[in-house]
Amino acid sequence: MRIASWNVNGIRAVATKGFAESLDKIGADVIGIQEIKALREQLGPEITDIPGYKSWFYSAERKGYSGTALYSKIEPKSVEFGFGVEEFDHEGRVIKADFGDFVLFNIYFPNGGRGDDFVKFKLRFYDCFLDQVDVLKAQGKEVICCGDVNTAHKEIDLSNPKANSKISGFLPEERAYMDKFIERGLTDTFRMLHPDDKDCYTWWSYKTAARERNVGWRIDYFFTTDGLNAHVKESNMMGDIMGSDHCPIYLDLDI
Repeated sequence: MRIASWNVNGIRAVATKGFAESLDKIGADVIGIQEIKALREQLGPEITDIPGYKSWFYSAERKGYSGTALYSKIEPKSVEFGFGVEEFDHEGRVIKADFGDFVLFNIYFPNGGRGDDFVKFKLRFYDCFLDQVDVLKAQGKEVICCGDVNTAHKEIDLSNPKANSKISGFLPEERAYMDKFIERGLTDTFRMLHPDDKDCYTWWSYKTAARERNVGWRIDYFFTTDGLNAHVKESNMMGDIMGSDHCPIYLDLDI
């Protein structure tokens, strides 16, 4: 089983760059999409009705902002939208799907780059997510989380750690939450399999032709709970798939 995740930075824009063909190349059974930046009624059939997939969309109330989508060849037992917390749910950031063997969170985590209040909002969102995971674990359920977490965990996860040490996305308090993810029983599957791999990124700035120079950040993740770790066969990125400032990432499971 392959699950993929991709921040498309505007699903209508990526649709003009061969979105359906990219999904075919990714070859996933389930694909979480972040930052769709569109209302459901703004999307045409080339986005909503991709052959082989059923799709769900969770848009932000604010037009042209945030939002998530889920495509699946496998019918989930249930699909839910949001955390059930008013502070966060108007931004369309969370789709939760129960596939029986696991519950999948597809999440576009907040970006703290617009100032201290936004960093605080981001950290409250992290807390809310961890609380949701704790509830599911207490119910005996396994969890997979995919998405744009908007934080690079370690120095190995971005090109210029010292230069970005005071920039949101690599602030000490944000990185500490990545430690909390691990402490609360979530495994960074890429680092589990590739602990020392360098120059492995998922986002590159458009402003400086960074992708061509591979000056990037690893801010997109797959996390799994302990009971799934032995089933993880690969977790990696697909840097050759274009169309966004992020590349897709994928998780292969023997399940």
